[in-house]
Amino acid sequence: MSHVSHVSRVPRVPRPRSLAGQLFAMQVVLMATVVAGCALFAYVNDRSQAEETARRQATATATAVAKSPAVVAAARTDDPTAALQPYAASLVGESGVTFVTIMAPDGTRWTHPEPGRIGERYLGHIEAAQRGETFSETYRGTLGRSVRTVTPVYDGGRVVALASAGITVDRISAQLSKQVTALLGMAGAALALGGLGTYVINARLRRHTHGMNAAELSRMHDYHEAALHAVREGLVMLDGRRRIALINDGARELLGLDDDAVGVPVAELGLPPSLTGALLCAEPRLDELHLTSDRVLVVSTRPVVGGERRGTVVTLRDHTELQALSGELDSERGFTQALRSQAHEAANRLHTVVSLIELGRAEEAVEFATAELELAQALTDRVVDAVAEPVLAALLLGKAAQANERGVELVLTEDSRIDDGVLPPALAARDLVTILGNLIDNALDAAQGGPAARVTVTARADEEGGELLLRVADSGPGVGPDDHDAVFERGWSTRGAGRGLGLALVRQAAHRGRGTVELGHGPDAGAAFTVRLPLGTAGARS
Repeated sequence: MSHVSHVSRVPRVPRPRSLAGQLFAMQVVLMATVVAGCALFAYVNDRSQAEETARRQATATATAVAKSPAVVAAARTDDPTAALQPYAASLVGESGVTFVTIMAPDGTRWTHPEPGRIGERYLGHIEAAQRGETFSETYRGTLGRSVRTVTPVYDGGRVVALASAGITVDRISAQLSKQVTALLGMAGAALALGGLGTYVINARLRRHTHGMNAAELSRMHDYHEAALHAVREGLVMLDGRRRIALINDGARELLGLDDDAVGVPVAELGLPPSLTGALLCAEPRLDELHLTSDRVLVVSTRPVVGGERRGTVVTLRDHTELQALSGELDSERGFTQALRSQAHEAANRLHTVVSLIELGRAEEAVEFATAELELAQALTDRVVDAVAEPVLAALLLGKAAQANERGVELVLTEDSRIDDGVLPPALAARDLVTILGNLIDNALDAAQGGPAARVTVTARADEEGGELLLRVADSGPGVGPDDHDAVFERGWSTRGAGRGLGLALVRQAAHRGRGTVELGHGPDAGAAFTVRLPLGTAGARS
């Protein structure tokens, strides 16, 4: 027994027409309605004008007939038809009236376009003309519906005849049809031209909207807004004139901009020159480090190109915390290497002590070991006594070990003093490590390899003056006068490519603490960097 499975297919819901298609259909319908309305109005207006023109022409003809001496003279004869019928026929033509009827005062026809109807009663109203008035009306007579005028014929102040002239509606319609044909041709041309223009405009709109309909565009806008505010990284879009076209909350925070930044040129944002140059650059940038007043940013840019340069997309990532952690990690790594070196050196000294004891020189062994212990403990005791802040004390001890490994003497000045609890919470320990660690690292680089290599560190908290002073001087060659301003810029270094970030981070950390950084000359003729940070609450960032 076989089983046949039937798979039911869900009918595919047709995709709604695109926004451009909807607008095209609406515009075509609207244009057709407007053109048809204008054509109808023109037709009604032309017909009304045609009937009015026919009425004036009939009135003019009837009045001229009534005033003709020949008509008055014929009305006195016994057989007016013999004289008036040829006259009336001569007034009828293609460009003139359709008929001219001359009748007796009682309405008996003396003339008619159809001779067989002469002598019959006139079909129409003649009462006003009998009273001496000229009267116009639209009436259906023997020739069909016509616009006619009836006027009295006077002889010596007495109505002796009536004259009527008219134009049939068929002739009016024939004349109007020529105008309507031209009108319809113009309306069709206007509709075709308008439709072509609408098609061109909507084809361009379809390209810009990528064939999406209104619901899809609305949904994309909602997704766009949600994604823009959900992304923690900074996102900035610049238009072709390098103005901010779009910016999310993360970018505003990272760049320190307010809500009025949209529409402002990049050059007027007050950003650091290096960051401004990266945003204005036409070439793409990938993961470049740039410093603002208090942040380290990773900047990437990519131009938006669609036949022409339309703008630039900029992404910003906050590298401040990572950079600080990297600095701390470098310090810890250096400290570890120094400890490893000291452990190796301690092992050598221990072997020396053991060898002296084996040689029977115990007193010399004790003297050698005691001297080494006193030398190692002296700096430790000096640092611990002078600097009660544990983070700074650990940093100084680690840097002292590094300095000893590199053949540089690290000296803590006698006036250095930071008591426990003096530093306010506003001065983050991480910023102090960034400042002092980078200054000592630079000083070690400058002093290493020179005669009497020395780095002098001053760390003093003046409670009365409300100031924390950190000064690092070296015995190196110093900084030339031309480089005093450039030394704090990112990328400046005398140690080769890939460096030059330390002093820029020092200035940034000092700025966060509302402090200052100064460059001068040290006691050993080298460079001396002095950082002053306020201890009061005024130093806290608002």
